[in-house]
Amino acid sequence: MLSSNQTGGPFTTFILSGIPGMEEAYVWISLTLFFMYLIAMVGNCGLLYLIRIEDALHRPMYYFLPMLCINDIVATTAVIPKAMCIFWLKLKEINFSSCLVQMYIIHTLTGMESGILMLMALDRFFAICCPLRYVTILTNPLIAKMGLATFIRGALLMLPFLFLAKRLSFCRTNIIENTYCDHMSVVKVACSSVRIYAIYGLTIASLLGDLDILCISVSYTLILKAVVSLSSKDARNKAFSTCTAHVCAIMITYVPAFFTFFAHRFGGHRITPHIHIIISNVYLLLPPMLNPIVYGVKTKQIRESVLSLFHREKPTGAGTCF
Repeated sequence: MLSSNQTGGPFTTFILSGIPGMEEAYVWISLTLFFMYLIAMVGNCGLLYLIRIEDALHRPMYYFLPMLCINDIVATTAVIPKAMCIFWLKLKEINFSSCLVQMYIIHTLTGMESGILMLMALDRFFAICCPLRYVTILTNPLIAKMGLATFIRGALLMLPFLFLAKRLSFCRTNIIENTYCDHMSVVKVACSSVRIYAIYGLTIASLLGDLDILCISVSYTLILKAVVSLSSKDARNKAFSTCTAHVCAIMITYVPAFFTFFAHRFGGHRITPHIHIIISNVYLLLPPMLNPIVYGVKTKQIRESVLSLFHREKPTGAGTCF
Protein backbone atom coordinates (compact mmCIF):
# COMPACT_ATOMS: atom_id res chain seq x y z
CA MET A 1 0.00 0.00 0.00
CA LEU A 2 2.92 2.32 0.54
CA SER A 3 4.59 1.82 -2.82
CA SER A 4 4.75 4.83 -5.09
CA ASN A 5 2.81 4.95 -8.35
CA GLN A 6 1.51 7.35 -10.97
CA THR A 7 -0.89 9.02 -8.55
CA GLY A 8 1.98 11.21 -7.39
CA GLY A 9 1.75 9.95 -3.82
CA PRO A 10 2.63 6.83 -1.84
CA PHE A 11 -0.86 5.34 -1.78
CA THR A 12 -1.99 2.88 -4.43
CA THR A 13 -5.05 1.74 -2.49
CA PHE A 14 -7.84 3.70 -0.84
CA ILE A 15 -9.93 2.70 2.16
CA LEU A 16 -13.66 3.45 1.93
CA SER A 17 -14.64 4.26 5.50
CA GLY A 18 -18.31 3.37 5.24
CA ILE A 19 -20.21 5.57 7.70
CA PRO A 20 -17.85 6.42 10.59
CA GLY A 21 -19.49 6.64 13.99
CA MET A 22 -22.53 4.58 12.99
CA GLU A 23 -21.02 1.09 12.97
CA GLU A 24 -23.60 -0.16 15.48
CA ALA A 25 -26.38 0.73 13.05
CA TYR A 26 -24.72 -0.87 10.01
CA VAL A 27 -27.22 -3.72 9.91
CA TRP A 28 -30.24 -1.41 9.66
CA ILE A 29 -28.53 1.08 7.35
CA SER A 30 -27.31 -1.65 5.00
CA LEU A 31 -30.71 -3.37 4.91
CA THR A 32 -32.41 -0.04 4.15
CA LEU A 33 -30.00 0.71 1.30
CA PHE A 34 -30.23 -2.86 0.01
CA PHE A 35 -34.04 -2.82 -0.09
CA MET A 36 -34.01 0.59 -1.78
CA TYR A 37 -31.65 -0.90 -4.37
CA LEU A 38 -33.84 -3.98 -4.75
CA ILE A 39 -36.95 -1.86 -5.29
CA ALA A 40 -35.07 0.26 -7.83
CA MET A 41 -33.89 -2.81 -9.75
CA VAL A 42 -37.31 -4.50 -9.78
CA GLY A 43 -39.11 -1.28 -10.69
CA ASN A 44 -36.77 -0.25 -13.51
CA CYS A 45 -36.40 -3.76 -14.96
CA GLY A 46 -40.18 -4.20 -14.76
CA LEU A 47 -40.76 -0.90 -16.55
CA LEU A 48 -38.26 -1.88 -19.27
CA TYR A 49 -40.03 -5.21 -19.77
CA LEU A 50 -43.46 -3.57 -19.87
CA ILE A 51 -42.43 -0.99 -22.48
CA ARG A 52 -40.89 -3.73 -24.60
CA ILE A 53 -43.92 -6.04 -24.70
CA GLU A 54 -46.77 -3.52 -24.79
CA ASP A 55 -47.48 -2.14 -28.25
CA ALA A 56 -49.46 0.73 -26.71
CA LEU A 57 -46.22 2.03 -25.16
CA HIS A 58 -44.28 2.04 -28.44
CA ARG A 59 -44.62 5.79 -28.79
CA PRO A 60 -42.07 8.65 -28.61
CA MET A 61 -43.19 9.60 -25.11
CA TYR A 62 -42.18 6.20 -23.76
CA TYR A 63 -38.87 5.83 -25.63
CA PHE A 64 -37.10 8.17 -23.23
CA LEU A 65 -38.17 6.10 -20.21
CA PRO A 66 -35.94 3.11 -21.06
CA MET A 67 -32.98 5.49 -21.24
CA LEU A 68 -33.80 6.70 -17.74
CA CYS A 69 -34.32 3.14 -16.46
CA ILE A 70 -31.01 1.82 -17.87
CA ASN A 71 -29.18 4.88 -16.56
CA ASP A 72 -30.59 4.32 -13.06
CA ILE A 73 -29.84 0.58 -13.08
CA VAL A 74 -26.18 1.09 -14.01
CA ALA A 75 -25.69 4.04 -11.63
CA THR A 76 -27.02 2.22 -8.57
CA THR A 77 -25.20 -1.01 -9.46
CA ALA A 78 -21.92 0.93 -9.63
CA VAL A 79 -22.35 1.92 -5.97
CA ILE A 80 -24.51 -0.41 -3.87
CA PRO A 81 -22.74 -3.80 -4.31
CA LYS A 82 -19.48 -2.25 -3.09
CA ALA A 83 -21.32 -0.55 -0.22
CA MET A 84 -22.78 -3.91 0.81
CA CYS A 85 -19.26 -5.40 0.79
CA ILE A 86 -18.23 -2.66 3.21
CA PHE A 87 -21.21 -3.12 5.53
CA TRP A 88 -21.45 -6.90 5.47
CA LEU A 89 -17.96 -8.22 4.66
CA LYS A 90 -15.74 -5.34 5.89
CA LEU A 91 -14.08 -5.22 2.47
CA LYS A 92 -13.17 -1.54 2.43
CA GLU A 93 -10.15 -1.47 0.12
CA ILE A 94 -10.38 -0.18 -3.42
CA ASN A 95 -7.41 0.41 -5.72
CA PHE A 96 -6.81 3.78 -7.31
CA SER A 97 -7.87 2.74 -10.84
CA SER A 98 -11.12 1.15 -9.63
CA CYS A 99 -11.85 4.26 -7.59
CA LEU A 100 -11.41 6.47 -10.66
CA VAL A 101 -13.61 4.19 -12.79
CA GLN A 102 -16.36 4.22 -10.18
CA MET A 103 -16.13 8.00 -9.87
CA TYR A 104 -16.28 8.42 -13.65
CA ILE A 105 -19.31 6.13 -14.04
CA ILE A 106 -21.24 7.82 -11.24
CA HIS A 107 -20.71 11.37 -12.47
CA THR A 108 -21.20 10.48 -16.14
CA LEU A 109 -24.55 8.82 -15.39
CA THR A 110 -25.59 11.65 -13.07
CA GLY A 111 -25.00 14.07 -15.94
CA MET A 112 -26.91 11.76 -18.28
CA GLU A 113 -29.88 11.62 -15.91
CA SER A 114 -30.14 15.39 -16.02
CA GLY A 115 -29.89 15.32 -19.81
CA ILE A 116 -32.58 12.66 -20.15
CA LEU A 117 -34.97 14.69 -17.98
CA MET A 118 -34.29 17.66 -20.25
CA LEU A 119 -35.10 15.54 -23.33
CA MET A 120 -38.32 14.40 -21.69
CA ALA A 121 -39.26 18.04 -21.11
CA LEU A 122 -38.73 18.71 -24.83
CA ASP A 123 -40.89 15.69 -25.59
CA ARG A 124 -43.74 17.13 -23.49
CA PHE A 125 -43.29 20.50 -25.22
CA PHE A 126 -43.69 19.02 -28.70
CA ALA A 127 -46.60 16.80 -27.59
CA ILE A 128 -48.60 19.71 -26.13
CA CYS A 129 -47.49 22.70 -28.23
CA CYS A 130 -47.15 20.90 -31.59
CA PRO A 131 -49.55 17.93 -31.30
CA LEU A 132 -50.22 17.60 -35.04
CA ARG A 133 -46.50 17.35 -35.86
CA TYR A 134 -45.46 15.47 -32.71
CA VAL A 135 -44.90 12.06 -34.34
CA THR A 136 -43.23 13.53 -37.43
CA ILE A 137 -40.84 15.64 -35.34
CA LEU A 138 -39.83 13.04 -32.75
CA THR A 139 -39.02 10.15 -35.06
CA ASN A 140 -37.24 7.05 -33.78
CA PRO A 141 -33.90 7.97 -35.43
CA LEU A 142 -34.03 11.45 -33.91
CA ILE A 143 -34.79 10.04 -30.44
CA ALA A 144 -31.85 7.63 -30.78
CA LYS A 145 -29.54 10.48 -31.82
CA MET A 146 -30.72 12.64 -28.90
CA GLY A 147 -30.05 9.81 -26.45
CA LEU A 148 -26.62 9.15 -27.95
CA ALA A 149 -25.75 12.86 -27.84
CA THR A 150 -26.72 12.98 -24.16
CA PHE A 151 -24.46 10.00 -23.40
CA ILE A 152 -21.53 11.45 -25.37
CA ARG A 153 -21.96 14.82 -23.66
CA GLY A 154 -21.76 13.29 -20.20
CA ALA A 155 -18.93 10.90 -21.08
CA LEU A 156 -16.72 13.55 -22.69
CA LEU A 157 -17.29 16.28 -20.11
CA MET A 158 -16.46 13.91 -17.24
CA LEU A 159 -13.37 12.47 -18.93
CA PRO A 160 -11.01 15.29 -17.80
CA PHE A 161 -11.78 14.36 -14.18
CA LEU A 162 -9.79 11.14 -14.71
CA PHE A 163 -6.70 12.96 -15.98
CA LEU A 164 -6.96 15.68 -13.33
CA ALA A 165 -7.35 13.07 -10.56
CA LYS A 166 -4.25 11.19 -11.75
CA ARG A 167 -2.23 14.38 -11.25
CA LEU A 168 -3.28 14.69 -7.62
CA SER A 169 -0.97 13.59 -4.82
CA PHE A 170 -2.34 11.48 -1.97
CA CYS A 171 0.26 11.48 0.80
CA ARG A 172 -1.60 12.39 4.02
CA THR A 173 -4.22 9.67 4.19
CA ASN A 174 -5.82 7.08 1.95
CA ILE A 175 -9.12 6.96 3.87
CA ILE A 176 -12.10 8.22 1.84
CA GLU A 177 -15.04 9.09 4.06
CA ASN A 178 -17.79 7.55 1.98
CA THR A 179 -19.10 4.22 0.74
CA TYR A 180 -18.04 5.01 -2.83
CA CYS A 181 -15.60 7.22 -4.74
CA ASP A 182 -16.93 10.56 -5.86
CA HIS A 183 -14.85 13.54 -6.88
CA MET A 184 -15.58 15.58 -3.73
CA SER A 185 -14.47 12.73 -1.46
CA VAL A 186 -11.32 12.12 -3.50
CA VAL A 187 -10.42 15.82 -3.54
CA LYS A 188 -10.69 16.02 0.25
CA VAL A 189 -7.88 13.48 0.79
CA ALA A 190 -5.48 15.01 -1.75
CA CYS A 191 -2.45 16.87 -0.41
CA SER A 192 -1.61 18.70 -3.65
CA SER A 193 -3.42 21.75 -5.02
CA VAL A 194 -6.96 20.96 -6.16
CA ARG A 195 -7.77 24.42 -7.49
CA ILE A 196 -7.99 23.42 -11.18
CA TYR A 197 -9.91 20.28 -10.25
CA ALA A 198 -12.40 22.25 -8.15
CA ILE A 199 -12.83 24.96 -10.79
CA TYR A 200 -13.50 22.38 -13.50
CA GLY A 201 -15.96 20.54 -11.24
CA LEU A 202 -17.94 23.70 -10.54
CA THR A 203 -17.85 24.65 -14.23
CA ILE A 204 -19.20 21.28 -15.37
CA ALA A 205 -21.86 21.23 -12.64
CA SER A 206 -23.00 24.69 -13.69
CA LEU A 207 -22.79 23.91 -17.40
CA LEU A 208 -24.78 20.68 -17.22
CA GLY A 209 -27.18 21.62 -14.46
CA ASP A 210 -27.88 25.20 -15.53
CA LEU A 211 -28.28 24.34 -19.22
CA ASP A 212 -30.65 21.43 -18.54
CA ILE A 213 -32.67 23.36 -15.98
CA LEU A 214 -32.90 26.33 -18.36
CA CYS A 215 -34.23 24.08 -21.15
CA ILE A 216 -36.69 22.43 -18.78
CA SER A 217 -37.87 25.81 -17.47
CA VAL A 218 -38.35 27.26 -20.97
CA SER A 219 -40.20 24.12 -22.10
CA TYR A 220 -42.61 24.20 -19.18
CA THR A 221 -43.14 27.95 -19.49
CA LEU A 222 -44.26 27.44 -23.09
CA ILE A 223 -46.29 24.38 -22.07
CA LEU A 224 -48.05 26.35 -19.33
CA LYS A 225 -48.79 29.17 -21.77
CA ALA A 226 -50.24 26.72 -24.31
CA VAL A 227 -52.33 24.85 -21.74
CA VAL A 228 -53.78 28.01 -20.18
CA SER A 229 -54.91 29.14 -23.63
CA LEU A 230 -57.04 26.00 -24.08
CA SER A 231 -60.74 26.73 -23.83
CA SER A 232 -61.81 23.32 -22.49
CA LYS A 233 -61.20 22.51 -18.84
CA ASP A 234 -60.99 18.79 -19.66
CA ALA A 235 -58.33 19.50 -22.28
CA ARG A 236 -56.31 21.52 -19.78
CA ASN A 237 -56.55 18.78 -17.15
CA LYS A 238 -55.52 16.14 -19.69
CA ALA A 239 -52.53 18.21 -20.81
CA PHE A 240 -51.42 18.82 -17.23
CA SER A 241 -51.84 15.14 -16.35
CA THR A 242 -49.39 14.09 -19.09
CA CYS A 243 -46.71 16.23 -17.41
CA THR A 244 -47.33 15.19 -13.79
CA ALA A 245 -45.02 12.17 -13.74
CA HIS A 246 -42.19 14.08 -15.40
CA VAL A 247 -42.50 17.03 -13.01
CA CYS A 248 -42.35 14.59 -10.07
CA ALA A 249 -39.25 12.94 -11.56
CA ILE A 250 -37.60 16.35 -11.90
CA MET A 251 -38.29 17.17 -8.26
CA ILE A 252 -37.11 13.74 -7.08
CA THR A 253 -33.83 14.14 -8.98
CA TYR A 254 -32.92 17.80 -8.61
CA VAL A 255 -33.95 18.52 -4.99
CA PRO A 256 -31.60 15.87 -3.44
CA ALA A 257 -28.91 16.78 -5.99
CA PHE A 258 -28.93 20.47 -5.07
CA PHE A 259 -29.09 19.66 -1.37
CA THR A 260 -26.04 17.37 -1.69
CA PHE A 261 -24.18 19.88 -3.84
CA PHE A 262 -24.64 22.80 -1.44
CA ALA A 263 -24.13 20.66 1.67
CA HIS A 264 -20.71 19.53 0.38
CA ARG A 265 -19.56 22.99 -0.60
CA PHE A 266 -21.13 25.26 1.97
CA GLY A 267 -22.13 22.96 4.83
CA GLY A 268 -18.57 22.81 6.13
CA HIS A 269 -18.29 21.38 9.62
CA ARG A 270 -21.88 22.22 10.46
CA ILE A 271 -23.00 18.94 8.88
CA THR A 272 -21.35 15.87 10.38
CA PRO A 273 -19.54 13.41 8.04
CA HIS A 274 -22.01 10.56 8.58
CA ILE A 275 -24.91 12.81 7.54
CA HIS A 276 -22.99 13.76 4.39
CA ILE A 277 -22.43 10.09 3.57
CA ILE A 278 -26.04 9.05 4.20
CA ILE A 279 -27.31 11.93 2.05
CA SER A 280 -24.89 10.96 -0.74
CA ASN A 281 -26.18 7.38 -0.78
CA VAL A 282 -29.84 8.38 -0.60
CA TYR A 283 -29.27 10.92 -3.38
CA LEU A 284 -28.11 8.14 -5.70
CA LEU A 285 -30.83 5.66 -4.69
CA LEU A 286 -33.94 7.81 -4.28
CA PRO A 287 -34.58 8.75 -7.96
CA PRO A 288 -34.02 5.19 -9.31
CA MET A 289 -36.33 3.80 -6.62
CA LEU A 290 -39.14 6.34 -7.00
CA ASN A 291 -39.13 7.03 -10.75
CA PRO A 292 -40.76 3.70 -11.78
CA ILE A 293 -43.33 4.10 -8.99
CA VAL A 294 -44.14 7.67 -10.03
CA TYR A 295 -44.51 6.76 -13.70
CA GLY A 296 -46.52 3.67 -12.85
CA VAL A 297 -48.97 5.62 -10.67
CA LYS A 298 -49.15 8.93 -12.52
CA THR A 299 -49.09 7.77 -16.17
CA LYS A 300 -52.46 6.42 -17.26
CA GLN A 301 -51.14 4.39 -20.20
CA ILE A 302 -48.52 2.62 -18.07
CA ARG A 303 -51.02 2.03 -15.29
CA GLU A 304 -53.49 0.47 -17.73
CA SER A 305 -50.73 -1.64 -19.30
CA VAL A 306 -49.76 -3.00 -15.88
CA LEU A 307 -53.37 -3.88 -15.09
CA SER A 308 -53.89 -5.53 -18.48
CA LEU A 309 -50.71 -7.54 -17.96
CA PHE A 310 -52.09 -9.03 -14.74
CA HIS A 311 -55.62 -9.51 -16.08
CA ARG A 312 -54.69 -10.77 -19.52
CA GLU A 313 -56.90 -13.58 -20.73
CA LYS A 314 -55.46 -17.09 -20.66
CA PRO A 315 -54.83 -18.91 -23.96
CA THR A 316 -57.61 -21.09 -25.28
CA GLY A 317 -57.63 -24.51 -23.70
CA ALA A 318 -55.84 -23.38 -20.56
CA GLY A 319 -57.10 -24.92 -17.37
CA THR A 320 -58.72 -22.96 -14.57
CA CYS A 321 -57.77 -22.80 -10.94
CA PHE A 322 -61.30 -23.31 -9.65
